[in-house]
Amino acid sequence: MKEITIGMVGFGFMGKMHTYGYKTIPLYYEDLPFKIRLKWVCTSNEETAKKAMERGGFEQYTTDFDDLIKDNDVDIIDICTPNLLHKDEIIKALKSGKKVYCDKPLTVTYDEAKEVVDAENETGNTINQVTFHNRFYPATLKAKKLMEEGKIGKVLTFEGKFLHSGNIDATKGMNWKQDKEFGGGVLRDLGSHVIDIIYYLIGEFDEIFCRTQNIRPTRLHKDGSMCDTAGEDSAYMSVVTKDGAVGNITCTKVATGSNDELSFAIYGEKGAIRFSLMDSNYLEYFDNTLSEEALGGMRGFKKIECVQRYEYPAGVFPSPKSSIGWMRGHVHCLYSFLDCVYNNKKPSPSFQEAAYVQYIMDKAYESAEGNMSLKV
Repeated sequence: MKEITIGMVGFGFMGKMHTYGYKTIPLYYEDLPFKIRLKWVCTSNEETAKKAMERGGFEQYTTDFDDLIKDNDVDIIDICTPNLLHKDEIIKALKSGKKVYCDKPLTVTYDEAKEVVDAENETGNTINQVTFHNRFYPATLKAKKLMEEGKIGKVLTFEGKFLHSGNIDATKGMNWKQDKEFGGGVLRDLGSHVIDIIYYLIGEFDEIFCRTQNIRPTRLHKDGSMCDTAGEDSAYMSVVTKDGAVGNITCTKVATGSNDELSFAIYGEKGAIRFSLMDSNYLEYFDNTLSEEALGGMRGFKKIECVQRYEYPAGVFPSPKSSIGWMRGHVHCLYSFLDCVYNNKKPSPSFQEAAYVQYIMDKAYESAEGNMSLKV
C-alpha cells in the first residue's frame, strides 16, 4: 500500500487541526488505498517542537525547515505558519519537488501569490491545495450542486458574513493576527473564507467597494509596551460579480455576541439558498418555481438534512445522520487533497484559485485606502 509522508511546519491552532485530520482520516473513510505517515514537525524553538512531536505523534521534530525539505521520504509539506512565512516556505517546497497543503490565505499579498503560482508553473509541481475548508461540508457541497444544476437560476443578489467577537476586549494582548505587516487583519483571516465561498458558488467579481474599521488602534504587547495594531477589526464590502449579481460581504471580529458565524445567502430567479456554520447540519433551499396557492401550498424555505451525508468512502462512520461539526469540514478538505495526491489529480481549491482570492483582498484594501469603488 502506498505511504504518503507528511512534514508539517507550524503547530499552533491550525497545526493541531491538520494533525487531527491526518489521525482521523483512516476512521472517517473506508478502504483507504494509502497510509499516512507523520514524520516531521517543525516549529520555531526546540521546546515547542519536541512537545508537538509528542502530542501529535510525529516521528521526529526540528527547528530547521530545511530538514523537511532535504528528506526524500517527505511527500507533502503541510504549512501552518503565520501568513508572512507562507511564500518562501511554499516556493522552497515546490522547488524540492514536494507537494504543498497550505493553510489560508495563500500569502500576504497578490504579488506574493503570483510568485507562488509562477513557481508552480516553472517546476510543473501543481498538485497543491489551500485550506478553504468551508467548501467541504455536506451543506456547502450541496449548495454547489444546486447552483450547478441551475436550481437557483440567474443570481440576483447575495450576502456573505463571517462574524466573531474576539477583538472587542480592550485588554486582549497583541498577536500577529492584529499585525498587518505580518499578514494579519480580519480581511485576510476571516474575509478570505467569505470571499472564497462566494467565488466558489457564484463566480468571479467585477467591481468592489470596501470600508475597514479598527476599534483598537493600539494593544498591549507581551513586553508591556503599547503598540499599533494596524490590522483592521472589520471589513465591509459591496460587490458586483461578472454575471451582474450585487451583494455584500462582511467580516468582523467585533460583532458582540457572535462565536464562529460564517453564513451566506444567495437569491436567484428560480430559487435561493441559505447556510450558517452555526447550523451546519442543514442547507436552506427555496424553490421559486412552486406556485402560490391557498394556505401557502408547498412554498417556503426547506431545510435539507445534509448532516454527515458525504459520498463514499465517507458517510459510513459516523452515521450519516450524526450531527456535523467545524472540524469535519477540515478533515474532508484534507482527505480531498490526499486523494488528489494519490490519484495524481489537480486539487481544488488550487493555488491559482487562492491567488484570485488574494487579488480580491488586495483590491479591497486598495478600495478602502482610496475610499473608492474599483473594477477588478
